[in-house]
Amino acid sequence: MLIIFSVYIYTVIRFQRYITRSTHHHLTSLITYNSTMGSLTIPKLLVVDFTNDNLTPGTTTWSSTCNDIRVALENHGCFIALYNGVSTKLQESVFQAADELFDLPTETKIKNIVSKPYHGYVGQMPIVPLHEGLGIDYATDHEGAQSFTNLIETSMLFSRAVKELENMVIKMIFESYGVGKYSDSHMDSTTYLLRYLKYRAPEMNETTMAFPSHTDKSFLTILHQNQVSGLEIRARNEEWISVEYPPSSFVVMAGDACKAWSNDRVLSPNHKVTMDKHGKETRYTIALFSFLSKKVEVPDELVDYEHPLKFKAFDHVDLLNYYVTENGRKSQNILQDFCGV
Repeated sequence: MLIIFSVYIYTVIRFQRYITRSTHHHLTSLITYNSTMGSLTIPKLLVVDFTNDNLTPGTTTWSSTCNDIRVALENHGCFIALYNGVSTKLQESVFQAADELFDLPTETKIKNIVSKPYHGYVGQMPIVPLHEGLGIDYATDHEGAQSFTNLIETSMLFSRAVKELENMVIKMIFESYGVGKYSDSHMDSTTYLLRYLKYRAPEMNETTMAFPSHTDKSFLTILHQNQVSGLEIRARNEEWISVEYPPSSFVVMAGDACKAWSNDRVLSPNHKVTMDKHGKETRYTIALFSFLSKKVEVPDELVDYEHPLKFKAFDHVDLLNYYVTENGRKSQNILQDFCGV
């Protein structure tokens, strides 16, 4: 017990130094202590410091980080990004916007209709009573941000700021797989969906499951939450990991389209949201999802003797449409059933 406690003290000191930026390391593993269970948790999620001035293309720091991100996505399907491209004021504004949006009458919220599945309003569902969601498609464009909410500037500024992080991650993923020459055309063909997600605290004897286990149908998903945790990720080894966000951090997660593009190298992780049964606060998550307006297809460079082609090329929107069919809802391996070779 003394050894465990000593490790915990050492870990907390290191983590505090990390958060205050007094360390020069650009990568770390996030280690937390579960005071309820009295156990040391050694998570498995990579933390990448995108505020590091040395993280520029062509440097050894860049190259090693590209490799670390690739390994993280293959093993866990996600990593944590420390990113200062979203100011504290903008973070406060976007969560205030979430409060205002979800306080609107239900008859107003249900007008958030988007033709693509799960892009508009989701809520008032007995199977997930704690959850509501609102969406803005083409969120980085002025016309998209105008489509539903009068909180245009906040939504668009946030989306554009997080898009910059997404673009950097795309460059790093593509470079790590030796296909960096395709990253620009990929980004030019990307559209973005911004979703405001609410998970209210459960009432007495109410379920704590705020959203059931699922994978995203996006290429990448970037999540930013308020101070209330609840996100759990299932790693490739089937272990569930509770995600703790450091301040000003984002979770970068691979979706099914990224898994398909990588020829089954990248993990599109199952994830869910579980609320604390004793909690009293609402959990807000602001999520930016990326989708391709061109076909999702495996680069030739990612097909070889050890990695035969797993998936046929497909239109991204067709994956979304398949997901809401009876066969799509029943599928235990949606990519294999939808576009498997």
